[in-house]
Order: sequence, then structure tokens, then C-alpha cells
Amino acid sequence: MRIIPVLDLKAGRVVRGMGGRRSEYAPISSTLVASSLPLDVAQAFRDHFGFDELYVADLDAIGGAPPALATFAALSNQGFRLWVDAGVRESQDAAILAGAGIEKIILGLETITGPSVLGSICEALGPEGIVFSLDLKAGQPVGDLREWDSPAPLDIAAQAIEMGVETVILLDLAKVGSGSGTGTEDLCKKLTARHPHVEIVAGGGVKDFSDLLYLCALGLGAVLVASALHDGRLRPEELARLRNADERENS
Repeated sequence: MRIIPVLDLKAGRVVRGMGGRRSEYAPISSTLVASSLPLDVAQAFRDHFGFDELYVADLDAIGGAPPALATFAALSNQGFRLWVDAGVRESQDAAILAGAGIEKIILGLETITGPSVLGSICEALGPEGIVFSLDLKAGQPVGDLREWDSPAPLDIAAQAIEMGVETVILLDLAKVGSGSGTGTEDLCKKLTARHPHVEIVAGGGVKDFSDLLYLCALGLGAVLVASALHDGRLRPEELARLRNADERENS
């Protein structure tokens, strides 16, 4: 199971997510770095933990602004591999990100127009280039659900997988920054059992190393983490133990 650190970007700064209340997000205060500039925070993740894969949530673009392509390019030029949520709504939005060389384009339930757009993007870019984010708030799906066959989270995930999606993020916005767990553990368990060929990723609310061990035991492919890294609740030696255990299991 990989740990993918998160950069939530707002007005050119890395901000601390809290409960999905984006109007309240302020630049981070971190034990890792004094700066809130994206390149500085990314480098701190690399220096302290060895991370070179990042999840970038462009909150301005999710709200309707143009994507921060210059920031994505600067991070890529420093050797970071990016998963980017820039509020894709239509196929042309994904095409812009693909043209910018983004490795993994997030198609979030919160913003995607509907399943037909998801299917067309998956067909155009291939499943290796896209990730479907099943966005929730307090357990309820977030977004326009009218074109989906069912509003139930498991059914939405199944419909996305039928369209060719091979990686699914479960993200409950109400849990972001809470340090009280992801809140999607039961959904993760059910999805990994029903779709063993799909990579399931959890995010939002990781408290400490014990949370990671539990999520790893569920068979997840990756976990998105931010606040627990900045606050020092996850230490480099703990993440090294997780990596080493995974390497031994796969050897």
C-alpha cells in the first residue's frame, strides 16, 4: 500500500483542508516546512519521507477557475509524479490536463457532468491515465447524480468500473483534516471484495500509523494523507516499516 501525500492548492498556496469547508481553508502550518508554497511543501515531503508521487487538489479549478497548469508543470519538472484533481467537468477539461502531461487525471463525482462523460474520457485516455473519485460528504455522494443508475455509493462505483475505471478513490470530505479516520472503511472493505482487480484508494482523516495498518489490511492500493504528515502524527520510520513490509510480501 502506497502513501500519497496531498497538496490542497488555493490561491497559489498549500492550504489545510478541514471538513470540506473550503472557504475556511488557510495556508498550512507544518512541522515539516515553514513555507506554504507548493514546490517547498512538495520538496519537504520528499526530504522527510522520500515521496515522489503527489495528489494535487486544485481547489480553485474545482470551484470553476482555470487549472493551475504552471504549478503542475513546475512540480513535474522537479520529478514529481502527479495525480491531479482540477475539477474536470467535460471531456475537454481532461484533454487539457492530458496535454499538460498529467500522469493521473482525477474525475471526481463532485464535478463530472455525468457517467457518459466519465465513459468517454476513460475511452479516450485509457484507464491507466484516469482515476475516478467517489466523492462523499458524511457518507452521502456529492455531485449531480441524475444520470447515474443509482445514488448508492457502491452502485456508483460499480457503474464507473463497468465503464473501464481501474482505480477508485473513496473520499469523504467531512473527514478531511479531522484525524478521526477516513469514515469509508466499510465501503473500502466491500469494494475490495467485490472488485479485486480494481485499485481502491482511501483519503481524508487518517489519524496515525494504526489507521494505515488497518487500511492496509483491507487490501487498499494507496492512501491519501496530508494533515497527519504536517502534524508529525506519521513519522518517516513508520512509513519505512510499511514500505519494507510490502516489499517483503511482494518478494
